[in-house]
Amino acid sequence: MTRARSLSVAQRRKIEYQQLDMTVRSIANTHDASPDTNALTPELIALADGRHGDPFSLLGRHDIATGAVYRTLQPSSSRVQVIDALSGASAGELVRVHPAGLFAGAIVDAPQRYRLRIESGGRASEIEDPYRFPPLLSDFDLYLLGEGRNQRLYDKLGAHPLTIDGVDGVAFAVWAPNARRVSVVGSWNSWDGRCHPMRLRQERGVWELFIPGIAPGALYKYELLGPDGALLPSKSDPVGFRAELRPRTASIVAQTPLEEDARDPWRAKRAALNRRDAPITIYEVHLGSWRRKGERGDTLMTYAELADALVPYVLDLGFTHIELMPVAEHPFDGSWGYQPIGLYAPTSRHGTPEEFRAFVDRCHAAGLGVIADWVPGHFPDDAHGLARFDGTALYEHDDPRQGRHRDWDTLIYNYGRREVVNHLVANALFWLRRFAIDGLRVDAVASMLYLDYSRKPGDWVPNQYGGNVNLEAVAFLRRLNELVYAEDAGAVTFAEESTSWPGVSQPAYAGGLGFGFKWNMGWMNDTLVYMRHEPVHRKYHQDKLTFGLLYAFSENFILPLSHDEVVHGKGSLLGKMPGDVWQKFANLRAYFGYMWTHPGKKLLFQGGEFAQWDEWSHDRSLDWHLLAHAPHQGVQRLVRDLNRLYRATPALHELDCAGAGFAWIDCSDAANSLLAYLRRGKRPGDVVVVVCNFTPVARHFYRIGVPSGEAWRELLNTDAEIYGGSGQGNLGRIESEDVPAHGHEHSLALTLPPLATLVLAPERAR
Repeated sequence: MTRARSLSVAQRRKIEYQQLDMTVRSIANTHDASPDTNALTPELIALADGRHGDPFSLLGRHDIATGAVYRTLQPSSSRVQVIDALSGASAGELVRVHPAGLFAGAIVDAPQRYRLRIESGGRASEIEDPYRFPPLLSDFDLYLLGEGRNQRLYDKLGAHPLTIDGVDGVAFAVWAPNARRVSVVGSWNSWDGRCHPMRLRQERGVWELFIPGIAPGALYKYELLGPDGALLPSKSDPVGFRAELRPRTASIVAQTPLEEDARDPWRAKRAALNRRDAPITIYEVHLGSWRRKGERGDTLMTYAELADALVPYVLDLGFTHIELMPVAEHPFDGSWGYQPIGLYAPTSRHGTPEEFRAFVDRCHAAGLGVIADWVPGHFPDDAHGLARFDGTALYEHDDPRQGRHRDWDTLIYNYGRREVVNHLVANALFWLRRFAIDGLRVDAVASMLYLDYSRKPGDWVPNQYGGNVNLEAVAFLRRLNELVYAEDAGAVTFAEESTSWPGVSQPAYAGGLGFGFKWNMGWMNDTLVYMRHEPVHRKYHQDKLTFGLLYAFSENFILPLSHDEVVHGKGSLLGKMPGDVWQKFANLRAYFGYMWTHPGKKLLFQGGEFAQWDEWSHDRSLDWHLLAHAPHQGVQRLVRDLNRLYRATPALHELDCAGAGFAWIDCSDAANSLLAYLRRGKRPGDVVVVVCNFTPVARHFYRIGVPSGEAWRELLNTDAEIYGGSGQGNLGRIESEDVPAHGHEHSLALTLPPLATLVLAPERAR
């Protein structure tokens, strides 16, 4: 026993090869159709049974004293020959040494370059042997992967069509450090995990294999044995670039789009489009329900069809950006994409990755930025996904107090594991680089920041200091934003963060999280609560409209009226408004006027722009037939005009994120539910006055102080007849008077229409 342990690996392998050589020769000289598998080594039996974790140590060509031994697993073949690749002649025949399809043979004149000729079902073909090719990943690749610093992880892991040694095929690589064996399975090998076991790069837990003869379009999964030797459910590729249409779950070999060209003129436009002083108005879209087609309206539009219909529609309405609810592959339509399985694959519901990139390019050609909702906060526990990927809690925490969301019954990424962080950060950069996405809106940031998020006492694990902050998640988010902004191509990130966490949109080097913008959830909640009240009661809730200005410039805010506000029984925006039908529309128009003139960038979910009555459903199209009716046409026209006014008026957007851009004229007239305020631009004289009347009572000769004594033009009146209003107002123009009011030397005696917002500017400025 002592002598056996002292043998080197090379010596043990030599003995093993000689044993196999003798076994093969014995089998070759007998007519026994059922060879004695007991003559094989335990390693070879394990290989034939699909239990061996180091297939390259046995399969392929291996030198022995008398030439070389060749081994291959071909379960469905009846005959296998080794073919000299240079001469095309047979170098020798291999013998089936195991009923599972393990063929082996010792050949004296053993060619280095060879192919295998296999016969199956009376048909013969020649194939390249995957086990003759060298390792795929370099030591430096593995070092970066292990350190969690490979920002182009997607160039190494996943399935990549390649040509190696003049042979076309696909290189597969997957991280599964605790698996005993990983195989690539697909239609080409009858989904048999014994056929293509992968090479383990032991130092980093990455498995790899180049399989010749496979091309883009091939279906595949990974078959794994867990650390206990148990067969796991077949897994989709965590870095798969394309996926089957649900409910099927295989990955598909695909070429990824080329990197965005650094000389692309869109890059300069993007930088200007995403600036803090730019007019940013975002149209949020769920691609599966914006508009459907077919006789019954149950067929999803393709990316190409969406480019033809959605892009000109958004452009006509004057929005600057389209925000896509998650387009990463997800198994369940009802998750709206917020429970993704394939972070690297645009959903196949609408087409291929190339077609999605073409959709983005069409948006850019029209001058529209594209923001993608991105979900690094959690993932579903579907068996074919990341959950217990290699039989262990690899991507998630093992402890459910850390690893499972109670609200969504999903799993939480382990942000303390560098390989997991690398997976997520590289994915964010992947969407920016390969699909030319202009911004990422990060979902559910609050759930990432707090260890006790939506948890009862005792149901969470404190950090090392005993606190409730997820320190690893904070570090991840800071690193994410640092790398996104280091791309230096004008890309931007948005945080959906619902708490008062400080510095969400402040740079990481200054102690912030590093996002470009933060959704203002407080403004959304407060103002919608206010608008739900009957006008007679609003005077008691004026603070719901004014409180937000106390913190409006603490972050770079987006004012969101998102999908979350029009689902789960909350009703549509129009449905939230009180009063009769006319008042509902008037309330909504006044509210939109207030939103578009309030500090902060704007976001509106699909359907809100034409005042859909019903709340949103992901299972059907928007109610486009409503646009046959004048009130809905009026709201749509108002949104179009608000966007154009916002973009054309520096005072309404340049200082959205700075206190110098806003000043109250009067916020104290709660008795009349009135607000009046100034918005300013960067240049002296760039100023507008906004007055909101949130009661159905028209006010005449209502005096408002203004900063200059001249005529003021009515830029917008949400009560105009073209929007469906009563048509009351100031005939488009009003002269100021030398009557002091609200701290100003001049004032306007205005007619304030019922349930309306007015926007006025000095006539000289127009």
